[in-house]
Amino acid sequence: MFTIGDVARRSGIAASALRFYEERGLITSERAGSGHRRFPRAALRRVAFIVFAQKIGLSLDEIGVELAKLPPDRAPTGRDWEKLSATWSSRIDERIAELQRLKAGLTECIGCGCLSLDRCKLTNPLDRAARKGAGPRYWIGDLPQD
Repeated sequence: MFTIGDVARRSGIAASALRFYEERGLITSERAGSGHRRFPRAALRRVAFIVFAQKIGLSLDEIGVELAKLPPDRAPTGRDWEKLSATWSSRIDERIAELQRLKAGLTECIGCGCLSLDRCKLTNPLDRAARKGAGPRYWIGDLPQD
């Protein structure tokens, strides 16, 4: 069993975040006679999973749903973790595509129709991008029309 300080040091996550994760039901602890939290070794794996899942864009609610799929009566195995993460490949691919569109949008017009830059590539007085709908059409994946 680890103290909250031990888990914080070993995981690199602040104790306040660990208490928050516990409040959300993502990790659990037992209380010692003094009332201090004691975390099982498996909490370190769960914290690592939470950090990784957040980095790929899962919300804490989504992470909770995924963690609930793990067996409650034993420490998760590599196979357990593999099953959880297997469905994330498409999510990661979507995130990569979104970041690539964002990167391209740093130097190109994203289809907002503002035409405020003198070298804007969207020199379209009829606002062709707006025909595709509201918002940053090129950034969300629409292709410019010739």
